Amino acid sequence: MSTLRHVVFGLMGVLIGSFLTVVTHRVPARRSIVGGRSMCPSCGTVIAARDNVPVFSWIALRGRCRNCGARISVRYPLTEVMTAALFVGASVAFDDPWIASMMALFFAVLLAVSLIDLEHRIIPNRIVYPSAVVFLAAIMALDLTGHGLDTVDGLIGLLAYGGGFLVVALVAPRGMGMGDVKLAGLAGLVLGGFSLSWVAVAAGAGIFLGGIGAIAALAMGRDRKSAIPFGPYLAAGAVVAAFAGERIADAYLSLVT
Repeated sequence: MSTLRHVVFGLMGVLIGSFLTVVTHRVPARRSIVGGRSMCPSCGTVIAARDNVPVFSWIALRGRCRNCGARISVRYPLTEVMTAALFVGASVAFDDPWIASMMALFFAVLLAVSLIDLEHRIIPNRIVYPSAVVFLAAIMALDLTGHGLDTVDGLIGLLAYGGGFLVVALVAPRGMGMGDVKLAGLAGLVLGGFSLSWVAVAAGAGIFLGGIGAIAALAMGRDRKSAIPFGPYLAAGAVVAAFAGERIADAYLSLVT
């Protein structure tokens, strides 16, 4: 049954990943994510259903539009595969199927926000605000039905993580955007629902990974004043905390006590 559940989560992840390719393309352009058929960005031809099967259509078409032959970015199948991997990871890491489902969707939001921030240097409110409402409602429902989450700790996590980054953004506005503040608040809400120590791990991992990314950017010749998107590092820190937050927190406490 566990294997079957992992397979189902993987298949759902591929489908959600296909939807994320629409989200990451249309949201920055302020277009509807529910209206209109998918089209080739080069020739504008509506993509037929047979050419819109996640991953497999891209492979069958060898990464090109059937109509005009223009290249289709590899980011589309990669997004679908990464989403599937995160969904399977959530299924493996969390025994409770309801919690696993919530976390799989949380990972999908983090991936979408990261891809948009990498390309456009924005973290859209159209994603973060509705996600915060949905995940707060999910945490409350799971808390009230005895699934082991804590709504109060989730709200504390939101205020602590988002509030901490808000202070940084106000003190150094050129180094931290308000989108990062909102994403930190969202991560604090979801992770805090499990444990406030997970929020601390997410913050530490995000800052650590961001530092590594900044050093790598400088090594590749980027100017010190160049803007580096921090959203992907916050998202990566949240994923690290979700999968290994308890173990990392316990290991840290064993070192300092």
